[in-house]
Amino acid sequence: MDRRTFLTSTALGAGLAATLPGLADAAPATRPPIFTRARAVRAATLDQLRQEIAAAQPGSTVVLANGTYAVPSGRPIAISGKNGNSSASIVIQAESVGGVTLTGSQGFTFANSSWVTVSGFRFRQSTMIDLTTSCNHLRLSRNDFQLADLSGVNWLMVRAEYSKVDRNHFHGKSTLGVFMCVEGPGSSGMSRGVHILRNYFSDHSFTGSNGGEPIRLGLSGRSLSDAGAIVEQNLFERANGDPEAISVKSCSNTIRDNTVRDSLGGIVLRHGSRSRVEGNFVLSGSNGIRIYGNDHLVVNNYVEKVSGTGITLGSGSVRDDKPSDSPESRKGNDAPDRVTIALNTVLSCGTAIAGETMRTLPPLGCTISDNLLVGDSGRQLVNMPYQQGIAWSGNLLWGAAANGNLPASGFTRRDPLLAIGADGVRRLTSGSPAINAASKTYSTVTRDVDGNPRSGKADVGADEYSTTAPTNRPLTPTDVGPKSA
Repeated sequence: MDRRTFLTSTALGAGLAATLPGLADAAPATRPPIFTRARAVRAATLDQLRQEIAAAQPGSTVVLANGTYAVPSGRPIAISGKNGNSSASIVIQAESVGGVTLTGSQGFTFANSSWVTVSGFRFRQSTMIDLTTSCNHLRLSRNDFQLADLSGVNWLMVRAEYSKVDRNHFHGKSTLGVFMCVEGPGSSGMSRGVHILRNYFSDHSFTGSNGGEPIRLGLSGRSLSDAGAIVEQNLFERANGDPEAISVKSCSNTIRDNTVRDSLGGIVLRHGSRSRVEGNFVLSGSNGIRIYGNDHLVVNNYVEKVSGTGITLGSGSVRDDKPSDSPESRKGNDAPDRVTIALNTVLSCGTAIAGETMRTLPPLGCTISDNLLVGDSGRQLVNMPYQQGIAWSGNLLWGAAANGNLPASGFTRRDPLLAIGADGVRRLTSGSPAINAASKTYSTVTRDVDGNPRSGKADVGADEYSTTAPTNRPLTPTDVGPKSA
């Protein structure tokens, strides 16, 4: 057979039907059969791979045979001027997931391309992978990232709009550098609509004080730009390269249903405004959720056994960042305004909810309501130095820890009657005083941390009492990464 014979007539083609990125995300009833794609071809060498990529058309699949390939310096695998479309992407993938290892200084490069998927590779190169601004709708799926452990090298830069990074494993870095950055055009823009889904970020052990984040979503100079990114269902374990596991430095992002476990890093809204942090689990680490900037909603999060503070409402060195501000000023901290912290559960942390005193500008117009806070002996639940800018209501406190300095009108103290589930999460039981006890209504909050619907008057804390099995729960390595569903 000629190399362009349909692979559906071979054993390799049968395997592709089960592994093609994009098809796995479709419902079984609507998933297109493999033979509806254009000609699928196999390459056995890097030169053949380059030739087949150059010839690829919308719907094409190019498969590189399993093996280890040293990509020559100055001759990367170029994806340039290749454009699929929303119903017929171009797919470039390993023969089997994890079956192809690429070494050398560079692997794939991207320019002037769209609707292209790269899947199943083990990246072991020594320079950053860059999804450039000349591209859009790129997808990196089911890859393994462990680039050379060189100081200052960031591993993946996403600047192509509406790109998707899903089911990859980023792991094993001990030096300065970020696993994944999202930026954009020029010095102030952000790529829009990036989707970061079901990735596994593990084992970043850089010991410096800053610069080892798993995800950095923007930069100080880009913080006023809307990104509209969705970061969901990712797992972070032993993410110890920075106090920020997810560092948000842009506007209008959604951070939901992620799990951060056994890590120095937490979820930090470092710059920007109008982001939503919802349904995340932060477990047994050092930092919880920390907030700067304006008009954020922090809701339905479950934070347990964090040695520091569960949720920190920051202070500011500036009231509001502006486009005219100096670069140095933009690196400061924007004081939180109109932030809502509601319906969260914070258990057995150093402090449940706290503020900061190292900067002079306090939060203004913020709401802390209907949270469930439980603490252990020798600790306090709330330590908020600036009270004038915060409205408290409906919070439920319990445990041997002292209440702290929230106003008496903002809480009640009663046993919430929690029980530990098979997944280790402590949830409400029948008869809990948290049930239907919320002091406010939340029209945009339609589900709880478990993924169960919120109906009627909300229950206090992240869990809405239900006998229905959770659809959202703390993630494990089998739920994410290259081999996950």
